[in-house]
Amino acid sequence: MAIPYITADMVEARLSWGAVADAIIAGSKAAAPKIGDQFLREGDNTLLSRAAWIAGMGIGVKSVTVMPGNAANGLPSIHGAMLVFDDATGQIEAVIDSDLVTKWKTAADSLAGARLLARADAARLLVIGAGRVAESVIDAYRSHWPELDVMVWARKPAQAEALANAKGARLATDLPRAVARADIIATATMAKEPVLWGEWLHPGQHIDLIGAFTADMREANDTALQRAKIFVDSRATTVGHIGELMIPLAGGAITEAQILGELPDLAMGRAGRHSAQDITLFKNGGGAHLDLMTARLILDIYRGA
Repeated sequence: MAIPYITADMVEARLSWGAVADAIIAGSKAAAPKIGDQFLREGDNTLLSRAAWIAGMGIGVKSVTVMPGNAANGLPSIHGAMLVFDDATGQIEAVIDSDLVTKWKTAADSLAGARLLARADAARLLVIGAGRVAESVIDAYRSHWPELDVMVWARKPAQAEALANAKGARLATDLPRAVARADIIATATMAKEPVLWGEWLHPGQHIDLIGAFTADMREANDTALQRAKIFVDSRATTVGHIGELMIPLAGGAITEAQILGELPDLAMGRAGRHSAQDITLFKNGGGAHLDLMTARLILDIYRGA
């Protein structure tokens, strides 16, 4: 039997943000995943492989190359694919385009966190950032809160304005004021210094930190973390790996005890928002186990399940 190579045009019309978030929440209640990452570097170039094994769901390996020099030749800097294996037999079930998996996993992870932590009556969303992830985040949040009043802010106002116009959102020009007005704040930047300050926050908000994924990246300052009830999608892929938590932990601004739970705790009701006045914060780490949950749904849809 031929192994399918699944691309966006084959399945995307049948995917929905709610379905992927459902898959992530359901997967978080399943067997604990085994997770492993590998980085290989040659000069400025990187091969990143992220693997997960979830009993009863399968094995997934997503490998991407990051070649910054490709831009000079008119080529994308990132290429990749994901392999899905049957965990009982070890047979390869499918190869899936990595961009397809990453796009749906990333925003759906944030949506899952918000569904479990944000106030049900949230009415205003501020997105900080104006790239591809920011675009997906707007779509994902609107799938659950269709009447959301969406604002967009970015360091490059022209880019923020273009995204706002494309999505029927409003351009935010005063970031502190926009933060103060929002019920949900989602950050999707490449920042290495905080862009979101805790001094701007008010009770009842939900903070969704997406962008930081390396040890030297962070989007929120110490005060934001100190004021919030902190949750992560997975301790294993965030606490010791991403600057968003590593830097304030190392500096003593927060302790690990202030990280109150991860997605399995939220999904099974062991942790969460206790008051409409809580400021909740969710760090989206996007681990390989979430790639596998997303890939399994994509494969099921491809097969017509």
